[in-house]
Amino acid sequence: MRRYRKDEPLDDLEHWPFDNKASDYVIVQGDPVASGRIDYVSPDGTARLGVWRCTEGVFDCNELGDELQTILQGRLILTLEGQAPIECIPGESIFTRKGQRVRWDIRETVVKLFHTSNLDVRG
Repeated sequence: MRRYRKDEPLDDLEHWPFDNKASDYVIVQGDPVASGRIDYVSPDGTARLGVWRCTEGVFDCNELGDELQTILQGRLILTLEGQAPIECIPGESIFTRKGQRVRWDIRETVVKLFHTSNLDVRG
């Protein structure tokens, strides 16, 4: 069992550059820096669980799977293509679907817990 807390030390996160071609990252404003940790990958590779942190900035990306995300720290405005922006604060959970184009407008460094499923596995 693993317990996740909003004040958990995060000194074991690794740098995650915005270079995944499938995500098609586009930095819109600022110089956001992301880092994370994968804590679980399903045996077939189609699901994963972990922690992600990103500094202030704005970027667009494609969701690679269906993802449930719980904000542990920070504040952001999340805009799903074709929908109204929503503000996300600690304690709130959001769900995004595979293939959605999402704008992340991170106002205060964000830490989130995520569970992604329905990932494509390339052999």
